[in-house]
Amino acid sequence: MITTPDNDNNFDGPMIFIIIGKGYESDSSEGIDLHIMLKAPDDDTAVREALNALAEEGFIEADLDQIGMLTEIPAEEPHASAYQGAVDGEVAIIRFN
Repeated sequence: MITTPDNDNNFDGPMIFIIIGKGYESDSSEGIDLHIMLKAPDDDTAVREALNALAEEGFIEADLDQIGMLTEIPAEEPHASAYQGAVDGEVAIIRFN
């Protein structure tokens, strides 16, 4: 007899979110493409923490386009290092110039 339901809502590993968007460092600057990876209990908290981290890095505005939860450890850099940082409690910001 099964005592604990096992479905898509139960995830065994840490909840690592990836947020894809664009950040702006000044009113006249062109946006910088960003991937933000962090550990959070839910997507609302992930967005709030991502915006706080961007503000600390000097971004005055951000357009966050997508959010998702990573289900596998990325194999390629820079995402592999960013994932490990997120598991360790950091907010990892990857900039694409």
